[in-house]
Amino acid sequence: MRADAKRNRERIVTCALDLFVERGPGVSMEEIARAADLGVGTLYRHFPDRRALVEEIASSALRHLGSEMRRLREREIPRWDALTEVVAFCASQPFALVKSVADGDAPKERLVLQDEVDGLFLEFVKEVQEAGAMRDDISPAEAVEILSTAVCRPGAQPGDAVTRVMLDGLRAKPSAS
Repeated sequence: MRADAKRNRERIVTCALDLFVERGPGVSMEEIARAADLGVGTLYRHFPDRRALVEEIASSALRHLGSEMRRLREREIPRWDALTEVVAFCASQPFALVKSVADGDAPKERLVLQDEVDGLFLEFVKEVQEAGAMRDDISPAEAVEILSTAVCRPGAQPGDAVTRVMLDGLRAKPSAS
C-alpha cells in the first residue's frame, strides 16, 4: 500500500474511532470522511461498507487494549492500580461498538485477537487476586465478565457511577484488626 493511502486509512480509522467514542455508533460514513478531511469515495475505497470499517475499529481497539495490558503488567505499580488503568483505558474505547459486532460473522483474525485479549485480561485479573487486591470469592472469569459489563456498554466512562461501583464491589476489603 502506498504511503499516502496508508495515512488516509489510518486517518479514517482514527477519526471514526473518535466520532464513535464521542457520539456513538450512529455516525454516518459521510461525517467520518469529513472529519478525516477526505472524500467519501476515498473512505469507500478503503472500507467498502460500514461493517468493514467497524471491524477495523474493533480490531484496532483490541490490539491497543492488548498492548496497554502488556505495558501495565510490566510496570512496577500496585496490581489494583494497574487494573483500574486497564478499566479506564477500556472505558475510553468504543467497546460497546466492538461488542455489537462481536456476535456476528466476525473474521477469523478478529476472533483470534479477541481470544488473545480475553486471555490477557483473565491473567491480569488473576495477578490482581493473587496480590490480594481483589476479592477471592469471585472467580477470575466472573470478575472479567463483571468488568466487561462495566466497560462494554454505551456511554461507559472511566469514573462513572457504574464503573466505580463495580470496581468497589470487586476490591478486596481490608481485614478487620
